[in-house]
Amino acid sequence: MPDTELTGHAGELAVAVARAHGVDTMFTLSGAHVFPLYDGAVKAADPITLLDVRHEQTAAFAAEATGKLTRVPGLAVLTAGPGVTNGLSAVAQAQFAGSPMVVVGGRAPQGRWGTGALQELDQPPIFAPVSKLARTIPTAGEVLDGMHDAFVTAGSSHRGPVFVDVPMDELFNSATGAVPTVEPLRGADPDPDAVTAVAELLAAASRPVLILGTDVWADHAEEAALRFVEAAGVPTITNGMGRGVVPGGHPLLVTKARSQALKGADLVVVVGTPLDFRLGYGVFGDARVVHVADSPGQVSTHAELAGSVSGDLSSVFDDLLAALRVPDWSAWVADLQAGVAAAVERDAALLGAEADPIHPARIYGELLPRLAEDAVVIGDGGDFVSFAGKFVEPKRPGGWLDPGPYGCLGAGLGAAIAARIARPSSQVVLLLGDGAAGFSLMDVDTLVRHNLPVVMVMGNNSAWGLEKGPMQMLYGYDVIADLSPSTSYDGVVKALGGAGETVTDPRQIGPALDRAFASGVPYLVNVVTDVEAVYPRASFGV
Repeated sequence: MPDTELTGHAGELAVAVARAHGVDTMFTLSGAHVFPLYDGAVKAADPITLLDVRHEQTAAFAAEATGKLTRVPGLAVLTAGPGVTNGLSAVAQAQFAGSPMVVVGGRAPQGRWGTGALQELDQPPIFAPVSKLARTIPTAGEVLDGMHDAFVTAGSSHRGPVFVDVPMDELFNSATGAVPTVEPLRGADPDPDAVTAVAELLAAASRPVLILGTDVWADHAEEAALRFVEAAGVPTITNGMGRGVVPGGHPLLVTKARSQALKGADLVVVVGTPLDFRLGYGVFGDARVVHVADSPGQVSTHAELAGSVSGDLSSVFDDLLAALRVPDWSAWVADLQAGVAAAVERDAALLGAEADPIHPARIYGELLPRLAEDAVVIGDGGDFVSFAGKFVEPKRPGGWLDPGPYGCLGAGLGAAIAARIARPSSQVVLLLGDGAAGFSLMDVDTLVRHNLPVVMVMGNNSAWGLEKGPMQMLYGYDVIADLSPSTSYDGVVKALGGAGETVTDPRQIGPALDRAFASGVPYLVNVVTDVEAVYPRASFGV
């Protein structure tokens, strides 16, 4: 397809490139430095929807979540100065999580640079450490190619965020040029010898475990991954957006027996996720470790590896299956299935707990049977969301969003906005800690103004739960870890135009959830939980 010639101001040119790359929503908060981008979005032959929020962090988190959910780079447009810096945490989260997104920042006029113009700040150096690319596009004539490069960079393996800004005077200027042709992006072919070596390691293993992470989804490898799991018969653990690649309840999904699997394995093959604190830094007892990544730079350099492969992950799975002489792992699988069954039996008591105050697990006991197969579940919180990781096993890929290894609170409202737009017919459930809610609950106003119904479920223990317990363990006391037990978070949602209720009786959680799902509006179920019922954890991220 030939490039399309276009004449217009730089905002129009930038919008044309974003549209060519599949962007349909621009997340923003109004600012004069970026008015031409709004004008371009509204007047385009194929307009881009403007979604305005109440805090720039929400716009950036929505773009980051859009990248995760759609696997097309999300777009946030942030006005200069504090508008731009308010998006920094979301960009850092995207860098750690491998989320494709493009942030376009306003910038003080080039013609006034050095004279003290409003919000005159050289912004790219601030973003450079937490993005794949951070640069200024200096003139209107360079916007077409500069924006195209931004989207290609964000969407290429290994995916991540790109920040660009354009001087205000240049953004208003006009130029003529060709809208670049967008080609499908695909990772490199894996090294056949490396694939063969991993196949040999698997064939020699008696107790292998496969771990599937976020990049399996991001690299469009979910179908190839499931083919491999089922054909090889290998027990599998999922994390991040790898959740749902092997559907919840599948006989080869052994996430509920994770500790047993990783302690007993003689080979652990980790695909599409870093060997970081979530995976014991790549040490699994005496097991040999293989790391598979979507690009060479993602292969671990700190762990002792028995093998590694990088490249297009669908090709890796298919080539590995073709090279593998599948052993009989049925006894090992049966042991882990027994472990899963035992965990399910243990969990049942917590999921049905009648405790007063409410045990947070009881919330999941009521929520899980009400989740549709295509539900999008978003975690924004500490201890309460840790329970979600234990109990929620999605039935489909692309239905789980959490902050990832950066551990950023406040991402939930932006993610909920993105999910409701990306999956208009699906349930969208935002799991909120009462601490996390304080970062972004004002953006319920955005949900209301844009008619984006979301069910918000709060585990309200009136504390910073992830800090209270560890501080007590270390010092025998805690400080600045308590929040008000009487804050009416559902009252805040009502004041912003949504609906909600407070629940203190475990028997009322289910009916409250039913009312929330039936409401058709942003609805907060504020469940008051027991602060002493903490998630049992073996690691604090160090």
